[in-house]
Amino acid sequence: MNFMSKTRRLAFAAVAGAVAVGATIAVAQTPAFFRIGTGGTAGTYYPVGGLIANVISGTNGGVPGLVATAVASNGSVANINAINGGSSESGFSQSDVAYWAHTGTGLFEGKGKVEDLRVIATLYPETIHLVARKDANIKSVADLKGKRVSLDEPGSGTLVDARIVLGAFGLTEKDVKAEYLKPGPAGDRLRDGALDAYFFVGGYPTGAISELATSSGISLVPITGPEIDKMLGQYQFFAKDTVPANTYKDVPETNTISVNAQWLTSAKQPDDLVYNIVKTLYNEKSRAALDAGHAKGKLVTLKNATSGLGIPLHPGAEKFYKEQGVLK
Repeated sequence: MNFMSKTRRLAFAAVAGAVAVGATIAVAQTPAFFRIGTGGTAGTYYPVGGLIANVISGTNGGVPGLVATAVASNGSVANINAINGGSSESGFSQSDVAYWAHTGTGLFEGKGKVEDLRVIATLYPETIHLVARKDANIKSVADLKGKRVSLDEPGSGTLVDARIVLGAFGLTEKDVKAEYLKPGPAGDRLRDGALDAYFFVGGYPTGAISELATSSGISLVPITGPEIDKMLGQYQFFAKDTVPANTYKDVPETNTISVNAQWLTSAKQPDDLVYNIVKTLYNEKSRAALDAGHAKGKLVTLKNATSGLGIPLHPGAEKFYKEQGVLK
């Protein structure tokens, strides 16, 4: 082998090695996209989802290489369907809807079980709001009979809960003048006098209701009484809740009920990825951002993460919670 031939071979080997190293780096730095299905932009899921996406994204010092985005959606059922169908990596859901999906009951009766559905974290309680026009003279759920009431749109967890609450008082959709609107449009129609009341499930305070209370005035209808006590015994994913006085302008303390907001994913998502996501979600930097970003962000805590699960945790999340001592 002459000198020139040897030199060329060494040069080729060096270039090939550099290409191989470059390819390895490229693979390592290929962004992992992690969508978070939320809800309508007027609700609570969307801003909280945006906060979480921001703190876990690698560009903000979160999980290296992770690009997380909050995606507006039709809510719990739509998010679960997207996770199950592979068109979203994760999403928010009410704990009741997650339970029905995983067990193939309730709203998912006859649709099969979503057996791969897993919890990343329980986030915060979701309060059931029954918002009424101040002059509609609606003092209880029973007063909804014959009224123009929005139950939220098809495919939403709110619609399911609204039907259950009506049923507790012996009412069905046929007993009210039912409409099926998102919270934003429902609030607009309430303001215009074209609607008497609407159901909304979400953490308080929610922006759309706050704005409505300030601009037009509202009443919050209590969801309480022996009918609700009986319902709570039947549906154990509900819990008693209270909206404090002046959470919304001029609205007194109101007794109601709630479910949990949960962050769900598929069992198919890698354990290491989910482990690193929850590890980042509960670090000090994320804590500061969540506390400052939204009233419900303050409730996204390690203490709340494993409460009222209803369905299995993702193994990556479970590993982290066990390490932190919040799960035995």
